[in-house]
Amino acid sequence: MQGVWFRDSTRREALRLGICGYAKNLPNGDVEVLAVGQESALDALRDWLHEGPPLANVTGVSEESVEAQDPSGFEIR
Repeated sequence: MQGVWFRDSTRREALRLGICGYAKNLPNGDVEVLAVGQESALDALRDWLHEGPPLANVTGVSEESVEAQDPSGFEIR
């Protein structure tokens, strides 16, 4: 997803929700998001990711659990 400020918008939403992690572009054009936070905040971010920022055309969201990580802040990679 290029040119719609998806990663930066995700960062702003994550920080608003108190979530740490990152958002990065993948070679195939998808965006990978690692999110660490309270379950209710993660649920809210998950809901937001299904819509994304105003110019985004989100066609799907997949989710998987990963081994615990302890990032600080939220970065764009």
